[in-house]
Amino acid sequence: MRFVSTIAGIVLFVLFFGFALKNTQEVDLRFFLDYELRGPLVLMLLAFFIAGAAMGILALTPTVFRQRRQSSQHKNTIQALQSAAGTGTAPPQPDSVPPVR
Repeated sequence: MRFVSTIAGIVLFVLFFGFALKNTQEVDLRFFLDYELRGPLVLMLLAFFIAGAAMGILALTPTVFRQRRQSSQHKNTIQALQSAAGTGTAPPQPDSVPPVR
C-alpha cells in the first residue's frame, strides 16, 4: 500500500509541476482604491488556495474547541456515574451460553 501511495504522490507532483510550468504568464489583480497586484498566475492561484484553506481552518476552530469541551464534560459525567454506581472501569462480561449437546 505504501508503494501505491508513493506512486500516486509522484504522479500528482508531476501533474502540478507541469501545471505550474504552463501557467507562468503575468496576471493583474485589481483591488479597491486603484491598488493593483501583479504576479505569475500559478503563484496567485497558490496564494488564494492557501488563504482559503487558512480561512476554513479558522472557521472550524470554535466548533472543534466546543466539541472538545463537551467531550471532556461527558467523560467527567461518565466517571462520576461509574464511581457512584461502584462499577469502576471494569469492562462488561460477555453473556454465558450453555454448550449445545
